Amino acid sequence: MGHRKHSQPRRGSLAYLPRKRAGTMEARIRSWPGASGEPRMLAHAGFKAGCVRIVSIDDREHTPNHGKQLVSMATVIATPPATVVGVRGYSRDHAGHHAEFDVYAAEMPKKVSKRLGLKSAEGALESARASLGRIRRIFALLAVTPEDASTGQKAPYVFEAAVGGGDVAAQFEYVSGLLGKEVGVDRIFEAGATVDVAAISRGKGWQGVIKRYGAKRKQHKSRKSVRELGSLGPISPQYVMYTVPRAGQMGAHQRIEYNKRIMAMGSAGEGDPINPAGGHHRFGSVAGDYVVLMGSVPGTPRRLVKLRAPMRPPSGKAQKPNILEVIA
Repeated sequence: MGHRKHSQPRRGSLAYLPRKRAGTMEARIRSWPGASGEPRMLAHAGFKAGCVRIVSIDDREHTPNHGKQLVSMATVIATPPATVVGVRGYSRDHAGHHAEFDVYAAEMPKKVSKRLGLKSAEGALESARASLGRIRRIFALLAVTPEDASTGQKAPYVFEAAVGGGDVAAQFEYVSGLLGKEVGVDRIFEAGATVDVAAISRGKGWQGVIKRYGAKRKQHKSRKSVRELGSLGPISPQYVMYTVPRAGQMGAHQRIEYNKRIMAMGSAGEGDPINPAGGHHRFGSVAGDYVVLMGSVPGTPRRLVKLRAPMRPPSGKAQKPNILEVIA
């Protein structure tokens, strides 16, 4: 009888594998929540600006600080209006989802059409409407230009945003009516609601097991090394298992954080309290629409941040926060 070959661990079986740098600085959203009511888009995007402190009244029930003043850290996201440049329909069979049609706006920003080569085809809208019988999901193609948020980058980001609510025909007519128009973040989300945040985390380069996995340092008399593991595993099987902490790339990974509460929304102007004196570090002053999220957000300043309707929404109705002061 031949020797039995050891089965290799399936890559991606852990939440942190494969631990390598993300291929692009744009996070990818693979799952979308369901929605009810009127058709609406389920995502928007912005650019991380910086952090502020918010003094508010704690409205969380069944907590020791309920009804008291609470000082918390929040993140400011610059959210310029997104342009609806197209609508995409997906069908589904035993092999998965397949893009059936793409309909682009007759007029779109010059930077988008020049960079991506998007052109509006004659009769595409009517042809797509005739094929709605086999369509299972409608997506809006949104374009966000970093230059509108004063980040200095000129190349636009074009990404898909799922449409929820209503049936497929209603979703298609909803997005078709917005082709070539700008959609602000206030038309998708509201203050007090929660969103999921998708972004690429801050890169930290090659790190050892102490910093990368939080392994314990060895005693100074145990071995000649201190910041290394004592053992890489047993004698059998004769390979290092994927569960053993090893040195390698840390940071620059895609991360999604759930249920970030929107503390404030608005349009920044001169003397807005969300802008510190001299502007945010490595970003400058926020001009235009912005969103303030409770807590931290992955990534560095000026990095693209995608906001998605929550996959695990908390129970209860969204309540607008009672903010007393914003300290930039």
